[in-house]
Amino acid sequence: MRADRLVSLVLLLRQRGRMTAEALASELEVSTRTVLRDIGALSTAGVPVYADRGRHGGYSLLPGFRTELTGLNHDEALALLTAGSDRGEKVFGLSSPLASAMRKVVDALPEGHRASLDDAAKRFLVEPETDLLSRRASTEDLAEGVMSEVRSAVLTGHRLRFDYAAPGTMRSTRTVDPIGLVTVRGRTYLLATKSGEDRTYRLSRMLSAEALFEPARRPEQVDLYRIWAERSARFLSDDHLPVIVRVKSSRREELLSIARAVRAEEADSDGWSRLNVTFEDLRHAVWAVWQLEADAEVLTPDSLRAALRDRALELAARYAGGPGGLTDVEGNRGEVVRLPGNKA
Repeated sequence: MRADRLVSLVLLLRQRGRMTAEALASELEVSTRTVLRDIGALSTAGVPVYADRGRHGGYSLLPGFRTELTGLNHDEALALLTAGSDRGEKVFGLSSPLASAMRKVVDALPEGHRASLDDAAKRFLVEPETDLLSRRASTEDLAEGVMSEVRSAVLTGHRLRFDYAAPGTMRSTRTVDPIGLVTVRGRTYLLATKSGEDRTYRLSRMLSAEALFEPARRPEQVDLYRIWAERSARFLSDDHLPVIVRVKSSRREELLSIARAVRAEEADSDGWSRLNVTFEDLRHAVWAVWQLEADAEVLTPDSLRAALRDRALELAARYAGGPGGLTDVEGNRGEVVRLPGNKA
């Protein structure tokens, strides 16, 4: 670990010129004291690191110095391979190795190419935290150490033990044979088997995790695309409430974030989309669609349309006229019902 950090320190100074100890510590994700120790070690080893005193001082290398220590380690190579996937460097906990690997790649380029690459990199922005409507991208909070332990078990082929707490269930300890990691819409899932049965777990629901020494019982070859498609189809076949709904395109992401699953989607007219989604039950569906106000319309089932209509009528009656009065409204089947208001 320290050897990789020393190489990264040298590459940072080569590519950026003079840097303060604080800036180096931030880039390398270590303390300032560790940076100062590393600089002392480099100087002892003959690397020409010089300190510039003063308000604008810092550390720099002797002009023209070049190191050939550009070999990638395992995590850095893994980070480059996964960086092409959607936010892979973040969701799999590989942001630091990716930054280190990219420094080595840049350092291996000819001088002229490095300058053009630096300019090009400033002209691309991938997955900012918010979209044009200032909505923040969905993120999940993972318990400390969970990602590294799960990733280790998946890559080394060892069994994994973790504490898990799904909504509405008690905390329990589980031991599984990990198959792979999948990230979808900002959520990371572990595909595994338990006693030979397929299992899928949200990492955000893991309270702690530990990679064991015992080898996992799993096939040597894996096709995550096929496995994920099969489990998705099985999930959609479960007993949930299917709903067809029209939604304004500007609220589409909001609907997708609260639906249980998406079966199909197609563009509708005038900036609307038509989605076939599933919810846990009628109560979940009413709550979810209600959040979208007039920007969504349920097409089926009739039971959901009726539930939303009755809720809207009750709310309209509550605010019709003065407070505390009774209001006549037409119910679901055409009958007139009298709903009480707030009593003074």
